[in-house]
Amino acid sequence: MITLQHAYIIGGFFFAALALLSILDRTNARRLRNAAFYALLALSFWAGHALGDLGNGLLALGLVIIAVFGLGQGKPPTTTQEERRASAEERGNALFLPALIIPAVALAGTLIVQHTEWGGLIIQDQHKTLVSLVLGVLIAITVLMVWLKPPLLAPLEEGRRLMDSVGWAAILPQMLAALGAVFLAAGVGDQVGALFSQYIPLDTRTVAVAAYCIGMALFTILMGNAFAAFPVMTAAIGLPFVINELGGDPARVCAIGMLAGFCGTLMTPMAANFNVVPANLLELPDRNAALNGVIRAQIPTALPLLLANIVLMRFLAFP
Repeated sequence: MITLQHAYIIGGFFFAALALLSILDRTNARRLRNAAFYALLALSFWAGHALGDLGNGLLALGLVIIAVFGLGQGKPPTTTQEERRASAEERGNALFLPALIIPAVALAGTLIVQHTEWGGLIIQDQHKTLVSLVLGVLIAITVLMVWLKPPLLAPLEEGRRLMDSVGWAAILPQMLAALGAVFLAAGVGDQVGALFSQYIPLDTRTVAVAAYCIGMALFTILMGNAFAAFPVMTAAIGLPFVINELGGDPARVCAIGMLAGFCGTLMTPMAANFNVVPANLLELPDRNAALNGVIRAQIPTALPLLLANIVLMRFLAFP
């Protein structure tokens, strides 16, 4: 049976490979920092379950310290712009096929485990979606290797190029999700719920749903990630009011609530990996502004989507 631990092992091998390739890349003056950063990530994937709270806390502090001193950007071997243009013209939209394989396999694997008896013998039921997602990535890479016949290390080198370009912000979602869990353990959700109930009557479905979705978006704007906002806002409004008191379906409430949070992600510079890094990579003239061109372009989409999520939850989340 393929379990979540197997997925972690694969992730660990990926970051360990990045660490080794970084050490060997003499074009990167900060290659040792990059190697240490990726090695710590590999260690967290391989042995995080055995390190305990103190060990994982020290590991996280190590990542932060390395990020503060700054990572470098290597120059792994890659194709030229002319070669990429020629490949795109030759293969056209078929180049999107590997990218589509990943969600297709993730969906198929989830449905197979959920609706067949034999699926659970292949993939761990508790983590079927995540394990299927990793399988989708491996299958997509295999298709690319057979189809395009790139150098054997091309997937790792291109992965390193992307990770070096994004830098420390690549792990920002995980860090913020952990911060959301800390806030929940500290009772922030209860305090936020008490504050909302004191000033907003949450005794009707429409008001409670609107408060939950808007709260998810606003808290995401403050935190920078919907995964950080989710445990707090769900404990504050989603679970006690929308689900327990008003009878909302937990799966639908939580799924749409996350989508509402993602609307906040589109509108905040706190989501550095989504909104600041792309502005820097594109070298936008206002990339240092609080509301850079990426965020301003996304706000007209985010606000209607937030309204749509409120309407969807109001009419679809209640039996």
